[in-house]
Amino acid sequence: MTARGRKPGTAKAGIISIDSAIRAPDAARSAAFHRGVSAESEAASYLVAKGFRILSQRWRSPRGEIDIVAQRQEMLVFVEVKARLTVDAAAEAVTPRQRRRIIAAAELWLARHADIAFTDIRFDAVLVAPGQVPHHIPSAFDGTV
Repeated sequence: MTARGRKPGTAKAGIISIDSAIRAPDAARSAAFHRGVSAESEAASYLVAKGFRILSQRWRSPRGEIDIVAQRQEMLVFVEVKARLTVDAAAEAVTPRQRRRIIAAAELWLARHADIAFTDIRFDAVLVAPGQVPHHIPSAFDGTV
C-alpha cells in the first residue's frame, strides 16, 4: 500500500493505468502503417526505374522522418511519399507542418552524411493511389521554412 491507501500500480477512477496505456496498435492503425510502407517501397522502385539511386529509406531523426533519400548524378533528393485513394488527396496530405519537419530532418541527414558529393538539393513528392502508376512531383516544395 502507498501513503494514499492504494496498492502500487493501481489507478484512481478516471486515470488510465500504465498497463492499459501500453497496447498493441489497433487494426486500422496497423493497416495504415503497412499501406505506407508498401507505398514507400513502390515509390522507391519507381524512382530506381527513373535512374535514381536510393541512399536511405524511412530515415528517422528527432526532428522528423524522411521517407526516401535518393541521388541521381549530382542531384540529392529528399522524397515525401503519400498514399491515398486519389492522387489529389495524396497531394493535399503534404502539409506545411510536414514540410517543415522534412526540411529539419534533411538538415540533420546532410550533417550526418557529409561524405556524399552533390551540387543540388531538392524536395520531391511521390503520390501513390491504388491502381495507378506513382506520380512523381520534382521540386514539390522548396527547402525554406
